[in-house]
Amino acid sequence: MTTAETSENGQEAASGRQAKIVALVVAVSFFMQILDGTIVATSLPQMAASFDVQPVSMSIGITVYMLTMAAFIPLSGWLGDRFGARRIFLMSIAVFTAASLFCGLSGSLTEFVLWRAVQGAGSALMTPVGRIIVLKNARKSELVQAIALITWPALTAPVIGPVLGGFITTYASWHWNFLINIPIGILGMALVLRFVPEQRETDPGRLDFAGFVLSAAGLTFLLAALELSVKWDGGLLPVISMLAAGIVLSVMATRHFLAVDNPLLDLSAFRVQTFSMSTLSAGTACRVAINATPFLLPLLFQLGFGLSSIAAGTYLLVYFLGNLGMKTVTTPLLRFFGFRIVLVVNGLIAALSIAACGFLTPDTPQFFIHALLFLAGLSRSMEFTALNTLAFADIGPAQRSSASTLSSMLQQVSMLLGVAVAAAVLNIASALRGADNPVLADFRWAFVVVGAIGVMSSLRFLQLPAEAGAEVSGHRKFQKN
Repeated sequence: MTTAETSENGQEAASGRQAKIVALVVAVSFFMQILDGTIVATSLPQMAASFDVQPVSMSIGITVYMLTMAAFIPLSGWLGDRFGARRIFLMSIAVFTAASLFCGLSGSLTEFVLWRAVQGAGSALMTPVGRIIVLKNARKSELVQAIALITWPALTAPVIGPVLGGFITTYASWHWNFLINIPIGILGMALVLRFVPEQRETDPGRLDFAGFVLSAAGLTFLLAALELSVKWDGGLLPVISMLAAGIVLSVMATRHFLAVDNPLLDLSAFRVQTFSMSTLSAGTACRVAINATPFLLPLLFQLGFGLSSIAAGTYLLVYFLGNLGMKTVTTPLLRFFGFRIVLVVNGLIAALSIAACGFLTPDTPQFFIHALLFLAGLSRSMEFTALNTLAFADIGPAQRSSASTLSSMLQQVSMLLGVAVAAAVLNIASALRGADNPVLADFRWAFVVVGAIGVMSSLRFLQLPAEAGAEVSGHRKFQKN
């Protein structure tokens, strides 16, 4: 090996280490953000007693967080380009951490709602800007590992959040569900200052204010409709009205972005097949199926099996371990089989394992339940990593900011849509029996419907060319000698 080759290999190794460190730094902040979103629900009754309000009133804390986040997500890419991704990411962590402190110190529902809104604004900027940082610091050959690192918080936090929140609320107080973010946030900011380089676009252009208002309003109404459909408060008319408003505003935003010279969001990313399929069409449907599972499983074990929250948590722990277990083999599998085969075959495994959960009963051997949950966790992890990586496999530098923002917006929609679909099936199945609460048979319908959505979305990936994303996956069949 020549001196030049040795030097080049050394530079590649250093670049790989830098990309991995940056991804780990971003992952720490993502974990804090996603954990907070899942941990809060467990302490709402205790918070209601502390604020001297009805428990149902506390749901506004979750709703205002989600809607504020929806309103500010479209602005994230432009802010990162205008002021520097590192600076905006650091600011988002600081805002989120400070708001967490004041949420934990709140003495009334009004104070709590105010600080949850601020917390949602910080959260809105964190995910898309953090992903932009990772994309700018990782070469295509390093993208699978980098995306896998920032995906694990989304896989693990929703599973361990309710268990951790229940433990903290039971043995400490609800305040610590928010105060726990303080050390994580401080650590995250210190790591960003130490390891994340500053990168800024030379000419981001002026803010497309009209595009911001239309896209923010459209996304807010869509998510509000989905959230309301899950709670089923106020009947069908408000849901349909908000959904219609969200669709109309989103269409207006799309037409605006296509008509102006310097749009807030560059929709040309959707002309890239790998991005459009993994985020908009098949990818959204696939995420709907997978995102419904963490919502259905705790209800299945508690309402269908009659288990306590602690006993249900032990089953979820197995599901969580499955999510972690796939991380070590994700890169080799993508290199060997390529994105198309992995998304189709693994997607079918994920969908069928979801459907199979509907046929579990209290009499099912525990070993079989554990094996099925572990398999569902493995396939969920693999599918999310493959989708998130393929989305940016063919995205050029000029499209990264808009693509990251669009991806975050669609992921928020798919997350709530998955819960809404699952809840709708449970409600319909219960209503057909003339009952108020779901039983084991109703969960069977929910898991089968969600699994069927997963099967259909997985088969859609057959439309991808065999070499799709080969430069990123390192698929050996398409690598140049």
